[in-house]
Amino acid sequence: MPYIKPIWLFNLSLCLLTAPALYAQTQLTACLEQGKKEFLEQEQKALPSRNYESARKTFERCLKMDPDNEDTLLSLGAVALTQEKLDAARDYFQRALAHMARTSPYFSYSYSMLGDISFKRQQYAQALGYYERSLQYNKANVNSLVGKGLILEIQGKKKAAAEVYKVALAVEPLNIRARQQLIALEPVYFTDEEMLDALKQRYAALPEKTQLSEADRDLFVKIHDAEQRGGIDYLKSKYKTLPSDYVVTLFKDTGFAREVLTVSGYNALRKQVGQDAVGVFQKAGVPVKDVFDLRDNKGQKIFLPDSTLTDSGFYVYNEALRGRRAFLLPGEEVPPSAADLEKIAARMAELEKNGYTEISRKELAVVQQATNCSEDTMRQHMGLYVLKVSAKDKRYFVPYGQTADPHKGVPYHYVARYRAQQNPAVRVPKNSLVEMYESFGENYKLCSSVDGTLLVI
Repeated sequence: MPYIKPIWLFNLSLCLLTAPALYAQTQLTACLEQGKKEFLEQEQKALPSRNYESARKTFERCLKMDPDNEDTLLSLGAVALTQEKLDAARDYFQRALAHMARTSPYFSYSYSMLGDISFKRQQYAQALGYYERSLQYNKANVNSLVGKGLILEIQGKKKAAAEVYKVALAVEPLNIRARQQLIALEPVYFTDEEMLDALKQRYAALPEKTQLSEADRDLFVKIHDAEQRGGIDYLKSKYKTLPSDYVVTLFKDTGFAREVLTVSGYNALRKQVGQDAVGVFQKAGVPVKDVFDLRDNKGQKIFLPDSTLTDSGFYVYNEALRGRRAFLLPGEEVPPSAADLEKIAARMAELEKNGYTEISRKELAVVQQATNCSEDTMRQHMGLYVLKVSAKDKRYFVPYGQTADPHKGVPYHYVARYRAQQNPAVRVPKNSLVEMYESFGENYKLCSSVDGTLLVI
């Protein structure tokens, strides 16, 4: 008869086997609770007094108890992300995902945090992939929705971003970031009816008006931009008591209260900013007589006839407040744009490819003195190429080395001779035309001293 273990003995042996495991689990749970308590204590402090080192050390102690525990790994990832230790944070979240049970509710959270890490690194395509993966596990993950919306904005898909923010607010109506981003995008996604209502709220359209005009649309965009640039706070700083007709509070006595500018407030703001700008530009060294003739870097005047700033004038003014010069004085030349500079660089590369080399203005003067030739004559007959960068800035190029036409080799011959005076290693190419003319004597020139034209072609 086989030996049958008594049931009580089996249960006793089970208890003896699991007691250490239960004790270890109890210790780990207590450790995690302590770490989370320390983390939350720091979260409740004001910046920059927060210090998460105590929580980090506690969680690291927890990890030694169980290196694969997802709760510990996620907690360490959160601490590392808060401390801007992005590599460590990524590693902890990835390790947590590797050990996560298929039924874990933390998949969405982990991918959302990986999205935040990529976003901080400006790896936007990768971040978007993580946020979308997070939303596959939980469509209501607000952090992933807001992150996705921000990336869509960066990609220029502003209407799509607005729709994502609306979903985030449907889940969490008081989410400040989603609401701020959605408000900022109102000119993009508002319907004509919504925009007209917004103008009526700002007393910028008559109550009976039913059709939105282009002028109305332009006015809304300008008032909205002024609000987004802090126009209301600016006015409040200028008035001891802000006139009641300058600002309206929408959704008063709700969690969504919001101040907006009336059309009167907007006009007062423009006038006040224009007055302040005069003083700012004077402090920047602009003579009083020149202030209202200032232009932006595209050459457009920044003041309107009523002494208020244009849209670009607001930008120039804000740059001046930061100590940066973004204006042109009367008579100053408009600098080339980025597109112009790209074209110039491409043309210079093409010239070099075709056997041209750049010479300085001083070297051009050397050639003119040696030949008596005018700039026009050198351009027509001697291969000189003048690249106009701006009205007052030109770059000069000539063929170098041997040329089929001896006339075109003349400028580089004299330039090389000049350079060889400073550096004997420079090779001066031969030129039969120069040698022939110089055989007549030092004072013989290729061009007439009267008008700079070639004596013989």
